[in-house]
Order: sequence, then C-alpha cells, then structure tokens
Amino acid sequence: MPKAVMVASNNAHKLQELREIFALAGLASVNLVAPRDLGLTCAPDETGATYLDNALIKARAFARAYREEARRRKWGELWILADDSGLEVDALGGRPGVQSSRYHQDAPGGDGCAALLRELVAMPDAQRTARFRCVLALIGPQGQEHIFEGVCEGRIAHEQRGENGFGFDPVFLLDDGRTMAQLSPIEKHRISHRGVAGRQAAEFLLRLEAT
Repeated sequence: MPKAVMVASNNAHKLQELREIFALAGLASVNLVAPRDLGLTCAPDETGATYLDNALIKARAFARAYREEARRRKWGELWILADDSGLEVDALGGRPGVQSSRYHQDAPGGDGCAALLRELVAMPDAQRTARFRCVLALIGPQGQEHIFEGVCEGRIAHEQRGENGFGFDPVFLLDDGRTMAQLSPIEKHRISHRGVAGRQAAEFLLRLEAT
C-alpha cells in the first residue's frame, strides 16, 4: 500500500473531504497530498464529455507533471488520485452535470445554488429529482488505471439550508428532509457520491496491502 497519494486537484474542499473519507475507511496512515505541497503547478483543461473523461484528463496530466519533477529531484514513486463530479437535475435534462463547476463560476455572484433555484422556481417537488455523481481515477506508478464511481440520489430543495459542505450541498435535499449542507462531515461521507467512490478507492488500496 502506498504511503502517500497525490490528489490531482487544486480544490481544497475536495482534498479535505477525501482525507476524511480515507480516514473513515481505515486509511488514515496514507498521506493525501496536494500538488502545491510538492511545488507542482498543473491546470489541465477539463474538456471531456463525461466525468470519466475529465477524471482521467486530470489524473494523467498530474501524473506526467509528477514524473517529470520526480526524475529531476529523484523522488520516489507516487499514486495519483483525480476526482470529477457534478449534480444532475432530471428536470434540466441532466444539467449541469459535467459543467457543474462552470455553472457556479458563471452564476451571478458565483452563487450557483441561487441560480439553480431560479431555474426551478416553478417546478413541483415530484419533478425536482436529482443526483450527485462522482468518478475517481487512480493511477499507479506504472501507469495502471483504476476507476471508481459513486452516486447519491436526492431532490432539489426550494431554498438553501445548512452551513456545511460546498457547491450545491445547500440545495441538495435528502430523504430525511435535511440538505447535504446540514449533515456533519461523518454523516455526509457515509452517503455522499464522493464518500461512496472514495471508500471504493480506499478498499482497493487496502487490498493491495494484503496481497
């Protein structure tokens, strides 16, 4: 099992969540590092048509960047983990989907939740079904690629609620009546799309240790 894995992302929220998910899965001993921790700068264009496409684009780009720097600085081998995720709203034909990050960036004031609520303002509860989807791509030192996917079903609320989480969490309504942003981190990681995919990746790495 690797002692360290680089998360191929510049998103501090994702890095923190993956650290917590790995710890809950029994992999607290594996150090998840950010590119900036290694002095790496990489910002690949996420031009893929699917979450898998974008996860692989990021994982492969960061893996190349690490290998080049590792040769120069005589670093050891490192696994690379990349995430791509998004919100799929059925009434919007699956939007924003892979464009979820762009949806927030393009929304007035950067408030994608408010923009989404405006789009669905007249939509009845029965037609507000949605899901979060996450795809993780894990690349080993020899270039081997492993894919993990998680989905969390829910609905879009009529208002933002909760102070935790990020992204669309304040408007993503669960069966118990709470939004994702009203859950504690542990509660969220047990059911979230990233929690499901992250546990799969953690269990894979645990199996490596046993072989």
